[in-house]
Amino acid sequence: MPQASSRQRCADCFRPLSHCLCHLIPKLWPDTQVLVIQHPDESSHALNTARLLVRGLVNAHLLVTESLDEHPEWVARLTDVGWRNELLFPGPGAAQLAPEADHRPRRLVLLDGTWRKARKLLYLNPVLQALPQVRLAGGLVSRYRIRKVPEVGALSTIEAGAEALAVLHPGFAREQLLAPFDALIEGQIQAMGQRRYQRNYQNKP
Repeated sequence: MPQASSRQRCADCFRPLSHCLCHLIPKLWPDTQVLVIQHPDESSHALNTARLLVRGLVNAHLLVTESLDEHPEWVARLTDVGWRNELLFPGPGAAQLAPEADHRPRRLVLLDGTWRKARKLLYLNPVLQALPQVRLAGGLVSRYRIRKVPEVGALSTIEAGAEALAVLHPGFAREQLLAPFDALIEGQIQAMGQRRYQRNYQNKP
């Protein structure tokens, strides 16, 4: 059922009903489990790509919190040595993500928020600090054409998740996962108009 508000939104993709993206969201099931830890300030953001990422993966979870102490069940899961838990975060000691052989099931943790808030999530949660950090290869270009990225190579949460799963699982349907994201961005560009888009984004270095 749509959520009641001044502008009715889909309860699944949280987009306005007139721009619902659910018909584009796949149901993919890679072997790697994905956990997105989202800073609470991001949960109501109009361009919430973490929600689209998790909705497109059967084996994914979205946890909106600043402190994992409030979720002891996830602390237990992230410290379970029977799992290969890794944090996708470009820290100074992060290893490049690769599909290495390991008998354990793999769980990839992503932090959703601005860079400042993502670093705060890491700082506030020792269980995250203890996880091995992995990073994507350099040179990736974001499709997020309506947001000024803080640095070259910065990706949205759904893009980072899609790229990571494509690395870990060759043949993974990355484009299917990104289809609602592409539609979201294109819809925003159409809503603002080409002239405003070109002035504010397209012509920026």
